[in-house]
Amino acid sequence: MEIDSIPRLAGIGVLKELSREELMSVERGCRWRRCARGQLVIDHLGSDRDIYFLVHGTVRATVYSQSGRQITFADIEAGGCFGDLSAIDGRPRSASVVALTDVDLACMSPQLFWAVLREQPAFAMAMLKHLAGIVRRLDDRVVEFSTLGVRNRIYAELLRLGKAELDQQGAVVISPVPRHADIASRVSTNREAVTREINQLGRDGLLSKQRGRWVIEDPQRLARMVEEHHHR
Repeated sequence: MEIDSIPRLAGIGVLKELSREELMSVERGCRWRRCARGQLVIDHLGSDRDIYFLVHGTVRATVYSQSGRQITFADIEAGGCFGDLSAIDGRPRSASVVALTDVDLACMSPQLFWAVLREQPAFAMAMLKHLAGIVRRLDDRVVEFSTLGVRNRIYAELLRLGKAELDQQGAVVISPVPRHADIASRVSTNREAVTREINQLGRDGLLSKQRGRWVIEDPQRLARMVEEHHHR
């Protein structure tokens, strides 16, 4: 008996409510693209308007300031999507997107994007939730940049990096280990400041460096150290 093939887009979060037939229809309308690690997928202020569904790999959305400082918005993993803002409003790209690993992408034209939005209420609802999530994350960042010092922003970013994984003792695990420069680009500081705070957390017994991962031994205490700044 022939086994039905699984649609390649079955793992994309905003498409999960579509039926197999609907997914296959979307797939047929997409162009497929493979990018090697380090390759530019989207150029900041670029003119293309496709939305991208990330089937395999990880990408990073980033911009550079006039002084050349890298500012990282987000790392997007398999199952995510990006490029939706330009597909919606027709304006130039708000950030560059670079492949952190080899990636497989489905590229949907803005015309098909709008057609699926109109025809598939479940997809429209998922996209609204996706965009609301982006706004909430940016709101959190605005509050952090407005109220926290560099040290506290580094603490908050470490907790954010490890929020998805706890060990059996309730410690927070960060894996794979991020580069200090990458953390710095997320919290608008320099690599030296990150290195200094990471080392201090180690001396204080709050962070241990293990093979291939960091462990925040007392995440509740680190969270209090972030929050303490709000009440000064």
